[in-house]
Amino acid sequence: MQQYLLSINFWERIWSWINDADTWLFLQINSVWTNSFLDSVLPWWRNANTWIPLYLFLILFLAINFKNKAWIWILFAVINIILTDQTSSHLIKTFIQRPRPCADEFLQFHVRLLLDHCSGGYSFTSSHATNHFGFAVFVCITLKDVLKQWKWLFIFWAATISYGQVYVGVHYPLDVIGGAILGSLIGLMVGKIYNKIYPNSFIEIKKQ
Repeated sequence: MQQYLLSINFWERIWSWINDADTWLFLQINSVWTNSFLDSVLPWWRNANTWIPLYLFLILFLAINFKNKAWIWILFAVINIILTDQTSSHLIKTFIQRPRPCADEFLQFHVRLLLDHCSGGYSFTSSHATNHFGFAVFVCITLKDVLKQWKWLFIFWAATISYGQVYVGVHYPLDVIGGAILGSLIGLMVGKIYNKIYPNSFIEIKKQ
């Protein structure tokens, strides 16, 4: 029994240290490492509606250049998004139930919230980070021969959106790191499955 209690105390101390470091880094990003340019850009940048034109452009580009094969890719992309969103929002968040920093009983009074309200729901993992990294990794794996070196821009895009979640005050750094890892794993899995079923599909069409 004593050994069991010591084990619990050990993990409690570990989590306390991680939580303190996470909170410190959150406050640095949210309240110290700031400037007026990021204050103006990041609330807009991390908004999902901002990127609708990008999604439409990607769909049109693939549909025009790769015809019927593009729709199969779009189907897998939708499956990928559903998996990332549902896993983060309805599985992990409801299990962990970590409050957002802007909704934390004590921390909320120190948060510089750049949105008009504190987003609802729990904090870990960040669904923004999960969804965007999932999509970015899926794109990198499946369209690597089309995008070439430009594929890394999607990873940068996902990283900046994730950083914006911390900057505006709705997520801790650990939330977006966890979301990035989760999304990347799902994107990798779905991308690998797509490539196995349809190997080099876009290359084959380009050669015709």
